[in-house]
Amino acid sequence: MSTVAATGSNRLLESPIVGMAPWIVFSLLVGPGRFEIAVALALACTVVLVSAGRLMNRGSSWKLLELADLVFFAGLAVVGALASAGTLRWLEVYAGEVSNVALVLIAFGSMVAGMPFTLQYAREQVDRTRWHTPAFLHANYTITGVWGLAFLVAAAAGGYGDLVLRNPDNIWTGWIIQILAIVVALRFTAWYPDVVRARARRDQGLPVPDPPRLAGLLLPLAGLLIPIGIAVLILDNTWWLGVALIVVGALLGKALRE
Repeated sequence: MSTVAATGSNRLLESPIVGMAPWIVFSLLVGPGRFEIAVALALACTVVLVSAGRLMNRGSSWKLLELADLVFFAGLAVVGALASAGTLRWLEVYAGEVSNVALVLIAFGSMVAGMPFTLQYAREQVDRTRWHTPAFLHANYTITGVWGLAFLVAAAAGGYGDLVLRNPDNIWTGWIIQILAIVVALRFTAWYPDVVRARARRDQGLPVPDPPRLAGLLLPLAGLLIPIGIAVLILDNTWWLGVALIVVGALLGKALRE
């Protein structure tokens, strides 16, 4: 493997997005008749990513999110294997909300404890002299908070679909809203550090050749409206809403590119 490829792989494995990947996989897959496969895939994802991180970066420290991944999904696997038929049915319906709420508690709990979970990943990508700077700490509190809000939205949507609509596979509460919340957090995690770096350079009187624009955050989200509209057009009865989403996504994307 080339040095560039190895560096890129290390940076990916040191990203908090990777630590959240098993939770995202599980929350989107779990549902009636899918609990065992969702747990198995989430646990396998955890083991692969943690092992790869240790092998490719032997100096990497254990992260709060990695430990939570292993404990939560290994525990669910054991519970699922020993559960009665009634408990298993409950897990098939509500385990997605349980996992989202667990992530909300991890995100906001780590902030209250003074160690937002993204901080452990970020420290491995920057010089030690920046670890305690206000801008660095503020960025990690903000990104961790956005992830906490994203999973809170996902938990609320899933809970509404399960408890009110009585339909865990509702296209809006079970898929679209949850996916949108996660995509927003993913995009913000990629976009916001550039904003912080640009502000730091500006405050130091250094040139900022191409400061990040809000359009850079919104453009991928506008583009996502088109496949969502197609999905609604095909799978939902509100065909007019699907058409509207496609049109709005196309027009908004065009406006943001200008």
